[in-house]
Amino acid sequence: MLKRAFQKYINNFRGFSREIWILALITFINRAGTMVLPFLSKYLKEDLHFSYGEVGWIMVSFGLGSMLGSWLGGKLSDKIGFYKIMIFSLFTSGVMFFFLQYITSFWALCFSMFTIMVVADMFRPAMFVSLGAYAKPENRTRALTLVRLAINLGFAAGPALGGLLIMSVGYKGLFWVDGATCIIAIVIFWLKVKEKKKSAYTDKAHPGEVLTHSVFKDAPFLIFLMICLISGIMFFQLFTTIPLYHKEQFNLSELQTGLLLTFNGILVFFIEMPLVSYIERNKINKLRAINLGGLLMAISMFLLLINNWVGILIIMMLFMTFAEMFAFPFSNSFAMSRAPKGHEGRYMAIFTMTYSMAHILSAKTGMTIIDNFGYQANWFFMGTLGLISVLLGLWVYKLINNKKSNNV
Repeated sequence: MLKRAFQKYINNFRGFSREIWILALITFINRAGTMVLPFLSKYLKEDLHFSYGEVGWIMVSFGLGSMLGSWLGGKLSDKIGFYKIMIFSLFTSGVMFFFLQYITSFWALCFSMFTIMVVADMFRPAMFVSLGAYAKPENRTRALTLVRLAINLGFAAGPALGGLLIMSVGYKGLFWVDGATCIIAIVIFWLKVKEKKKSAYTDKAHPGEVLTHSVFKDAPFLIFLMICLISGIMFFQLFTTIPLYHKEQFNLSELQTGLLLTFNGILVFFIEMPLVSYIERNKINKLRAINLGGLLMAISMFLLLINNWVGILIIMMLFMTFAEMFAFPFSNSFAMSRAPKGHEGRYMAIFTMTYSMAHILSAKTGMTIIDNFGYQANWFFMGTLGLISVLLGLWVYKLINNKKSNNV
């Protein structure tokens, strides 16, 4: 029975090209080395002694840079190709991370975080477009899931190793590891993957979803972006306010916070691919999966209102993990499925920019609420936002179904 279950699990990984596996490998290397992000708010608060407000503004700079980088990455992917953008982005940002550790003043950090994220986040839309070139259309959602799996497997290792690194050599070690892994990952990509012109991707299973030639005239997509914005605001609490909450409310160490995030990564590694395969085999509507993810995320925020039992942090992480497994793979796929021929880069740029905006709002909103009203008010606010995203999801589902009915 165990052998059969293992075989079924392995079958979920069949049918990918060599290039997709290499993309997954470099994503794993890069993400395992990305140890700065989970501890950035703690580093700014505890090591550099910035106030909540200053930490919030530095994270805003981080998010603004991410937005501009996502837009540039998508636009340039359509203009000069994803391959050159990916190599430039990871190599240059790797070098920049080496120097970031030496910058400690407030304004210099705001400028530096903005600049490094402009370069680093050019990678994301370019990588999404590369999947359109190297993955077969029928494998696209699974290919996205494989890359997410690599991200989460790397993320399972990264925070725990990062916590150990902080406790042994301090925060400075994170910047060296982060920079080195960016460079190692992109050198492997450059040596093993040859440039290929992107092919236009159309979601054959859901042809009615490719509707328009302008994202700004695509009403369901614009509402969907609001859903992504809200889910991003909630999810990014894991990297902004929640690590501080662990320390201040429950006195957890960096290693313990890292292990909680590792728990998230391990669950995603074992469960997400079979879950996505099951949803696709049974032709469950991807919008319904996204909506269920939004509901679970809202519940995870409300669970943090229980602040007198440390075990609630594990239960909250369990709900958050299943929420992201339902929401994020199908959000990527839905966004690409609506991109008209020749506009894949621009659609994915706007999609990734939404998460960059979420990072800005997540950090600044969360820190401001906590500073003025406390942690409990923040969890209630985030959970309520999640319920709003569920209502928006029902609206998008209705709009698309009405459009399909009118086209029949």
